[in-house]
Amino acid sequence: MRGHSLILRALVCATVAAGTAAFAAGPAAASTSSNWAGYVVSAPDASFSDVKGTWVEPTATCTGASAASAFWIGLGGAAQSSAGLEQIGSSADCQFGRPSYYAWYEILPAASVTLPVAISPGDTISAEVAATDTSFTFTLADVTTGETYSTTTTVANPAVDSAEWIAEAPSLCVSKCKILPLANFGSVGFSAASATANTHTGTISDSLWTSDTVRLANRTVVQALPSTLSDDGASFTVAWRSAGLAPTLTKPRTRRPRPHRR
Repeated sequence: MRGHSLILRALVCATVAAGTAAFAAGPAAASTSSNWAGYVVSAPDASFSDVKGTWVEPTATCTGASAASAFWIGLGGAAQSSAGLEQIGSSADCQFGRPSYYAWYEILPAASVTLPVAISPGDTISAEVAATDTSFTFTLADVTTGETYSTTTTVANPAVDSAEWIAEAPSLCVSKCKILPLANFGSVGFSAASATANTHTGTISDSLWTSDTVRLANRTVVQALPSTLSDDGASFTVAWRSAGLAPTLTKPRTRRPRPHRR
């Protein structure tokens, strides 16, 4: 599995060239995904250089079957034409009937890299992906315990056409990718959500880009559903509805969970 060295450092913000936002947003949208639930922002001619968000690690309710759930922020990956996806987050999985919690980052198409940050249900997690040209800094902090980890690496084909705040049913990818049953995480609340594009920083509901509400559904079965945004446009909750099963991997793209081990 390919990975990148992890470097302990303070929270890093990307800088971008001086200028003014010159892109036009469309109306708010709503869509359905086989593996994502949450919010995506995008706009014509917008290049996103930063995304931030905070969430509280939920508790996985495990009933014996293996299942997975992931909570993350990221850049790119929402559109079929996107070059890739750069993301960082945490997971609440059910491995052989037992809950498992961990943090990770991923640069598609490479596999995810597990972070040496201990995650427990109820912990407040704060994360950021910051980009300057092809240099990306991934930072995750467990605010509850004070642990922070950050790494900076070069991305050959960066994807910066969107920003996301997502609860996901991850996929297990071997020769093919198969979406795993969604672990019962109850609900997860995202807050302090912001993105930067063309030097402009705003919340999910900022008027300079389009916000897309994404629900996770397998055919007619809704598996995870985001709430409406808070009045300040920076907070929302995703509620678990069903484990479900999705037959194939489709865009939006997905991270790969760790192999399940006894």
